[in-house]
Amino acid sequence: MELSDLQAIRRAKVDDLRELGIEPYPTRTERTHTNTDAITLFEAEETASALDGSGHSTQTLSLVGRIVSFRHMGKSVFAHIRDGATELQLYIRKDVIGEELYQQILKLYDVGDFVQASGELFRTRMGEVSLRVTTITMLSKALNAPPEKWHGLTDVETRYRQRYADLIANDETRHIFATRSKVVSAIRRFMDDHGYMEVETPVLQPLYGGAAARPFTTHHNTLDQIFYLRIADELYLKRLIVGGYEKVYEIAKDFRNEGMDRNHSPEFTMMEWYEAYSDYEQQMDYVERLIAHVVESVFGGSTFEFQGHTIDVTTPWPRQTLREAILERSGIDYTEYPDAEDLIKVAREKGADIEAGTVWPRVVDELLKQFVRPFLIQPQFLTDYPVELSPLAKRKLDDPTHVERFQPYIGGGEIGNSFTELNDPMDQMERFLEQKKDADAGDQEAMPIDEDFINALMYGMPPTGGVGVGIDRLVMLLTDQPTIRDVILFPAMRRLPSEKTVTEEDE
Repeated sequence: MELSDLQAIRRAKVDDLRELGIEPYPTRTERTHTNTDAITLFEAEETASALDGSGHSTQTLSLVGRIVSFRHMGKSVFAHIRDGATELQLYIRKDVIGEELYQQILKLYDVGDFVQASGELFRTRMGEVSLRVTTITMLSKALNAPPEKWHGLTDVETRYRQRYADLIANDETRHIFATRSKVVSAIRRFMDDHGYMEVETPVLQPLYGGAAARPFTTHHNTLDQIFYLRIADELYLKRLIVGGYEKVYEIAKDFRNEGMDRNHSPEFTMMEWYEAYSDYEQQMDYVERLIAHVVESVFGGSTFEFQGHTIDVTTPWPRQTLREAILERSGIDYTEYPDAEDLIKVAREKGADIEAGTVWPRVVDELLKQFVRPFLIQPQFLTDYPVELSPLAKRKLDDPTHVERFQPYIGGGEIGNSFTELNDPMDQMERFLEQKKDADAGDQEAMPIDEDFINALMYGMPPTGGVGVGIDRLVMLLTDQPTIRDVILFPAMRRLPSEKTVTEEDE
């Protein structure tokens, strides 16, 4: 790797430090306080009038962090260091640390370096809590200059490709992913407090299923067998219900070999849960309570802002059947057009963009996406989907052409999916066979027949309600982000022409 001129200058400083007997990448640090704790400690001493006669803390502290600003003024240097959460000013005086160390700081230290500084805290005339440095040492010499502090890293593609630089430069980015962590923690607390057991199921699967999607495939050399990255964890979680667990959930990475847009990524995070002796009506109540809990945990109330809208998750949420919603928005009653070509024709007449040859359930799904979904801003449930669109859900008793299914919508997009789960093994087999017809007709997202899952159902599965919630989409909502790549730390990106791939010849 060839260094740039700037990198070469900083690399030379590494050599200079080592010539002085200073290791620029030491193994140990001696931190006594975080920056936040240090400021809290000083303010407590200040309030208790426990500072020394010159207004300094009575304790010597050792703080660490990245240099984010550096200002030389005569015989003093003012610098700010940032640890994981907080910035704190360093006040470095030549007459305190000595000429030799002071010159090292001026010549060999740069913005971006990690340092450890020791000294006493005081408050400057400008009112800023600062550390009067008595000694300072290098912890990690940065060869790359960080993005400019005030303007930040603004190129979107660079932000995604070099998320580490984005995190250095942009407070908002750090806040987004801190919020994501709070969301996941709040979900886990809610599930655990309600008696659900967290489990782990296979990522590499001999047969994919649980959703309509194209899988990624790989070859296992030892077994000489094709495996698939899971597109959902549904079928394995249901196997656990068959095995006797009554409440299970998994926060899982799923993978779908599909297009990428603002709402779709080939790698994404889902949470699925299944509850025995439950149904989709009960799970609707549970979903709205879960989301309300998460919003309360993150924002301290029931509302948040998303794309110019104030979203209120106060329960209960409105409910409408899918058929009613599509008819209301498009004027099309899809039950009157059982033939795919007829439904495509009338959909196009109403302005829908649907490719010729699209299978009937996909046409219904497009009607939902194009006429209904963008307008569901406030929380709402859509219920009761065509059986052809939901091969794993239980039929409605009063209408066997539809199933007991719902999707929660917020901010113009769905954030989850739920069924009263199908537990009749013969009905499930028939659904798989119908999916095979769609696959033979060209639907690359149709599910294959999973005979082992049928065998599991033959042992008996109690009435069960199941739900999947998209973690990424939920975080998009709660952080007011327009695209899924803004809430995934390292999103999938097209390889740059300059990036090499490993080939068999290279190995």
